[in-house]
Amino acid sequence: MCLKTVNLIRKFSSKASVSYFTTPIYYVNAKPHIGHLYSSLIADAAQRWQQIYHKGAKIKFSTGTDEHGTKIQQAAKSHNTSLSGYCEGISSQYRHLADQFTIQYTDFIRTSEEKHKKTVQQFWNCLATKGHIYKSTYQGWYCISDETFLSDSQLDKVVRNGVETLVSAESGHPVEWSEEQNYIFKLSSFKDDLVYWLTRNENAVQPKKFYKILLNLIHTDGALSDISVSRPSSRVHWGIPVPGDDTQTIYVWLDALVNYLTVAGYSQVPDTEFQQCWPPYVQVIGKDILKFHGVYWPAFLIAAGLEPFHTLLCHSHWTVDGEKMSKSKGNVIDPLERSQLYSTDGLRYFLLREGVSHSDGNYSDTKVIRILNSELADTLGNLLSRCCGKALNPSQTYPSINTEVLEKISSLEVTKKLLDNLNNLPDLCEQHYNEFNFYKATDAVIATLHSCNLFFETLKPWELKKRPESSEELSVVLHLAMESLRISGIILQPLIPNISHVLLNKLGVPREERYFENCREFSWTDSGFRGRSLGEDKNALFKRLVTEETKKVKISKV
Repeated sequence: MCLKTVNLIRKFSSKASVSYFTTPIYYVNAKPHIGHLYSSLIADAAQRWQQIYHKGAKIKFSTGTDEHGTKIQQAAKSHNTSLSGYCEGISSQYRHLADQFTIQYTDFIRTSEEKHKKTVQQFWNCLATKGHIYKSTYQGWYCISDETFLSDSQLDKVVRNGVETLVSAESGHPVEWSEEQNYIFKLSSFKDDLVYWLTRNENAVQPKKFYKILLNLIHTDGALSDISVSRPSSRVHWGIPVPGDDTQTIYVWLDALVNYLTVAGYSQVPDTEFQQCWPPYVQVIGKDILKFHGVYWPAFLIAAGLEPFHTLLCHSHWTVDGEKMSKSKGNVIDPLERSQLYSTDGLRYFLLREGVSHSDGNYSDTKVIRILNSELADTLGNLLSRCCGKALNPSQTYPSINTEVLEKISSLEVTKKLLDNLNNLPDLCEQHYNEFNFYKATDAVIATLHSCNLFFETLKPWELKKRPESSEELSVVLHLAMESLRISGIILQPLIPNISHVLLNKLGVPREERYFENCREFSWTDSGFRGRSLGEDKNALFKRLVTEETKKVKISKV
């Protein structure tokens, strides 16, 4: 058992009063694509779930951009613009993307901000004062594209244009031999801490696939060698200077990871704001940066005497029509462009519906159209339109029901199936959301709505409407359908907030009754429920996508 870890656990034993969620900060060497959006959507869905699951929950939710390093120097030069101007332009695109897709962030951090530079230098001084940083000659294979040194075990030999070349085994990017004076972080001193922390916290990294990958990585020889945490400013001048040594700039990954501390209000004498939200509750990342967030980041935190995150939620990537996204193939998907065709909530729904954290997802316009038409337009939207249409519901009410008539209808198999689904849905979705399996929660909701549509078709409310003596029966059918829609709308809020908002408004559901606890309260069991008026919105919940238009879609180059 490691003494440092034991002391850490004792020191930080209380839970933060503010739940802190983060996306990775996005590197501004290129404009956003659906992979960036997917990371933000996962974090947004997770924090929105927390808000409806825990009524009155206090949330801090950060996103932003990473703006230092060699690749930014090169990108600004290639665009013939200033470094600050280039960073401002690309960063604004990421902020616009978040705003357009209703990413409900509380903080948008840019690593070029002065407050971040001060935090990074303060954190550096903390590590240095505690004796975790030393200066030495560092040599090894350096990957410019990944901005990191690599050990021999992290390299592959490939033949390109007839020449044998060394590349990063993980990214495939070429490497070159480098020897320079750097500041070094004693990563090797923290192997026992990391192993102890991971083995005592099985939920520290989710899903389990990446937890196992991380454990194996930590046990790999050479994986936890001391790491260079600075670069000569003569080579990487676009960075934060090492305190007291302007000849060196701080390694872009140490700089970038500290953004989470900047947002939290870190200082070496923690104040109330910092203590309320630290450690982060959920930090979302893509699998390509697992090593940096799963090894370097907790090691830096433990070295500084801070508790690591509660959960690192790691997701896989997106292919396009079965192929890896790349500029050279011209198949990089621009989410803002696609939102013009499918709406922002439509694209949110598809990515969270189809994305599976442990495996790569496959984007296909054909699949997007099929799923959105089938589930949002037909299964959800059409049911709402039929219930609220004046043909069946001229009084425009969410009707109360006669319990005796309900009991009679409940003897039908389709009614039993619907009621069973509705009773089980909250528990199922609670489990799926708490495990970040958004696609499973959606599966459960859609299955319930399918059973509701079958119930609706079987009971034929359009026939009941023709018979005045069947008015009570008609009210029961409309009521059960509306209850199915109400519960589904509440549960789908983390995934499609705008569509859910419109749906719940149409059903006349008050804002204070849109929490998860309200899913367990069925109105047919509420003796005080007397019905209510529907909202006045007459727009379709989700317009069916016209295939002829979408055939014109061409994947644009980013």
